[in-house]
Amino acid sequence: MMQFIKTLVRRNIIILGIALIAPVAILAQSSFLPQGSQYDHFLDRLQIMQQSNPSLNFSSDKPISRKIAVRIAEMTDSLHKAHPDDPRYRLSTTDLAMLYSLRMNNIEWTTGSQDTFASKTPWLKTFYTEKANFYKVTDNDFFLAVDPVIEENQSKESGNNERVYLNSKGLTLRGMIAGKLGFSAYITDNQERGPTWFQQRAVQFKAVPGAGYWQSFGTNGYDYYDNRASIYFNVWKYFDVQAGYDKNFIGDGYRSLFLSDYAAPYLFGKINTRIWKLNYQVMYAQLVGQHLVNDSNYLYPQKFAVFHHLSINAFPWLTVGVFENVIFTRSTGYDLSYLNPVAFLVSAQQQNGSPDKTTAGLDFKTNIGHTVQLYGQLLIDEFILHQILHYSQGYWANKQGLQLGVKYINAFTVKNLDLQLETNIVRPYTYQHDDSIDNYSHYNQPLAHPLGANFEELIAIARYQPAYRWLLEGKIIIYKQGLDSAGINFGGNIFENYNTRPRDYGFHIGSGIPAKCANISGLLSYQARENLFIDLSATYRKYSVHDPTNTYQSSSSTVLTAGIRINMFRRQYDY
Repeated sequence: MMQFIKTLVRRNIIILGIALIAPVAILAQSSFLPQGSQYDHFLDRLQIMQQSNPSLNFSSDKPISRKIAVRIAEMTDSLHKAHPDDPRYRLSTTDLAMLYSLRMNNIEWTTGSQDTFASKTPWLKTFYTEKANFYKVTDNDFFLAVDPVIEENQSKESGNNERVYLNSKGLTLRGMIAGKLGFSAYITDNQERGPTWFQQRAVQFKAVPGAGYWQSFGTNGYDYYDNRASIYFNVWKYFDVQAGYDKNFIGDGYRSLFLSDYAAPYLFGKINTRIWKLNYQVMYAQLVGQHLVNDSNYLYPQKFAVFHHLSINAFPWLTVGVFENVIFTRSTGYDLSYLNPVAFLVSAQQQNGSPDKTTAGLDFKTNIGHTVQLYGQLLIDEFILHQILHYSQGYWANKQGLQLGVKYINAFTVKNLDLQLETNIVRPYTYQHDDSIDNYSHYNQPLAHPLGANFEELIAIARYQPAYRWLLEGKIIIYKQGLDSAGINFGGNIFENYNTRPRDYGFHIGSGIPAKCANISGLLSYQARENLFIDLSATYRKYSVHDPTNTYQSSSSTVLTAGIRINMFRRQYDY
């Protein structure tokens, strides 16, 4: 671990020094919006409305910098006041309240008067002196904000006599030292007994979705920590550097076929370069390979990953991108050939004898008429042209994924009614590899889509925010997937070795045992005070499988949930 970090840091310093040719100053660097932030969707709205804002058009790489988010918010506010009738800056009362909240919750980057952020009733004249932060320190060379993190959910699931619950508590902090080094941390202690399909998934893959090391808690429950931390700094005005232990996301959809935040946090170092119409992100990560036990005395297999994502704002309304990735293991440690940030990873892999897992892809998004955004991803795991031309034969190595989606804001001229429709299609054997470690996974969980492969999925989301404090959301997720039959690998489980396939041809989406699922949910959320949410939700899930071997069982259940959360994203079971 330490050798990897030392090598990584040393090599990237050399690369940056060569690129810049001359000594550079270290400038202030912002922390990032947390996972599941309410401002992610709000920034999506601004992106579609403004259509040609380059800072927003490069927002496919998440999380988003607090500094950039505030800069966009303040610019939008100024333009709204100057051009209230321009559709790009015509903001509703709810949008204006979101702008105000975004500035208040990122106060270290807010310019202008901050008097209205002050709390009328601070605790002991020390805590909650401002509405958004429990405790804040501001000094010439030091900024610190500390907040509690709590989520308490109680649920009732039909046909399940056990109590379904989530108990999370912890804290989050962020700060900056001498205006040059930024840092953030987040830690929660969690006890969870999710609905039946969550428990089945945890047992099948020996992993709690989204979490790392866990212990059993009571009957069918899990106890785990969620611990994340990062440091940030800016090298010159074009290079942002982050090193930490956290999650990342690449894409504009509800899902991502490149890299999602579904799996557990991981160790990474990231360089983001933004210049002219280009945004280039390079990330080096250390992951945990597939393992069969959950024992703190057991050394889990380690593997490494490199991610490259290059985006170009080809036209003010169109952004296109190129993605590539490699996952590898070495008995001798880290492979230095993959540290070159401008090398094509597929070429480097071939130079190494092609032992490693590589993927590539294309993505795009286009904003239309200040109300619509089209977006998509094309993932290529393997590409054999003559087999693509004979696609109907179902060659096993045609391993690709496709995402297409559309967002429609202020739908049918109703303010703050936003609709989203997305489809995801991934062919069999995508993300699999010829060993049990170098597949596209981390800590027994997919790095991309939660379903793995061999599926078709349709997602429809309606979101209505009639006022700043109120949110109504409805979501429908429907998918079909092919499952393994009697131990035969049909390409849906990414942890299987693709060499165990039963044949070479005749594979199509749904090959194997066909399963269908409908996951329908509704949410009513009220923000009682800043960052304090009261949630009421209902979920209906029906899972149908036609399995003559009785390995898989059909099921249906309804889950009713009441919860409260402070400074924390909402836990969802959307698979």
